[in-house]
Amino acid sequence: MGAGKSTVGKLLAKKLGRRFLDADHVIEDRCGVKIPVIFEMEGEDGFRKREAQAINDITAEHDVILATGGGAVLLPENRQFLSERGLVIYLHANPIELWHRTKGGEGRPLLKNGDAKKILENLYAVRDPLYREIADYIIETGKPSVNQLVNTLIMQLELSA
Repeated sequence: MGAGKSTVGKLLAKKLGRRFLDADHVIEDRCGVKIPVIFEMEGEDGFRKREAQAINDITAEHDVILATGGGAVLLPENRQFLSERGLVIYLHANPIELWHRTKGGEGRPLLKNGDAKKILENLYAVRDPLYREIADYIIETGKPSVNQLVNTLIMQLELSA
């Protein structure tokens, strides 16, 4: 959450001539409501089920750059779909950076009840090892611009091709 997945993903897709999909937007389109409404009506478990179906469907496609929600790695089936069907790029940011980027928390249901900084630290503690488990590439998002991040990614992808 707040690492820049959608921003980096869009630019990467444009530069590689691929289609970009954001899993959260796919879920919103399918449901006809925004993510916070899904959380409110179905809770996190209901949202995660919808997210797993969307990730299963999207990862079955080809030549797609997919930005998942930050918690997508929580379900083992999502980790399996992502790691077996494509390259996983982990845009890493520490909890303090994420807190600065997500201040306000609009549209971020997990941050609206409690101390956002503490919530982000707890989410990071759980999610970071799961992302590292499936990541083909880990990119630090702290200092470089979006263009620099994307160019670094493209260079790494070309080197491993």
